[in-house]
Amino acid sequence: MSIEASEQFVVGIDVGGTGLKGAVVTLQGHVHLQEHRPTHRERGPKAVIESILNFASDLIKQAGNEHVAAAGVAIPGLVDEEAGIALKSVNLGWQDVPLHKLLEEHLGLPVAIGHDVRTAGFAEGLLGAARGSENYLFLTLGTGIGAVMVLRGATYVGVNGVGGEFGHIMLRPHDGPLCACGARGCIEALASASAVAQRYRTLAQITEEIGARDVAELANAGNSIARQVWDDAIEALGLGLANYVTLLDPERVVIGGGMADAGQMLFEPLKEQLSKFVRFQPVPALLAAQLGNNAGYLGATLKAWVAAGIPQTELSWSQEAFSTAEL
Repeated sequence: MSIEASEQFVVGIDVGGTGLKGAVVTLQGHVHLQEHRPTHRERGPKAVIESILNFASDLIKQAGNEHVAAAGVAIPGLVDEEAGIALKSVNLGWQDVPLHKLLEEHLGLPVAIGHDVRTAGFAEGLLGAARGSENYLFLTLGTGIGAVMVLRGATYVGVNGVGGEFGHIMLRPHDGPLCACGARGCIEALASASAVAQRYRTLAQITEEIGARDVAELANAGNSIARQVWDDAIEALGLGLANYVTLLDPERVVIGGGMADAGQMLFEPLKEQLSKFVRFQPVPALLAAQLGNNAGYLGATLKAWVAAGIPQTELSWSQEAFSTAEL
């Protein structure tokens, strides 16, 4: 697209384990440029950092250096967002990487660093299924379970910056399956997409690849093993969500990630579980995330505009502005 001389942009990058999704976005939410590149993590942790720095620089050059106001980057793992430090990311091999400092020095622009799930939740709050709500829980059900707690319009991360580990609430600490965190019976070990698929493969004694949505469809078609696996996962999610709702009373629960692709096979029984377990308040709206794979980079661009001095209240873009952009 052509760039008007007076138009300003920000750069947003979503860092995954193997790929980088980047975009150049206007203050009105229009996506002018978008690209996808590898992280080059096979070359080591420093190569990933170089990939991010180079990608950001290239996007800025394509937009026209003088037109770019700031950059935002969403990263996985443990993140100190205030200091802009990637404390630990197993997938990228990072430990205490001062990414904010590195990007700011490299680009000469204001920079925002965000945790990937929190950044996606921020985008869902301003642009997606949680738009208009100041109290919501955003869940991603994929290989693991990520969560963002938003209370009175602000993301709550706790005293140590790690609040919101919904997936590591323990439901069966004595006899539950072993979780990647080292504990037993965590919700993630019982109800993540990978846990559902792995349990079905074990009980059905198969070796071929199968996904959580496949298990849901088999359950819906009458497969008894799939039905047991799916129902157990829904019960674990329902118990966890009921405890959260009882404690913090959110207006909405927004669910994204690969397992959400099961649609009503997930949402309908989950609503039934919440109706069964929630005792002291109405069951909150249970909604599918709307931004899909775009949530990360859109959230990064929103954070970049905030870093550039734009009030958050001015960033509630119309869906038409960005809905055609898919990375």
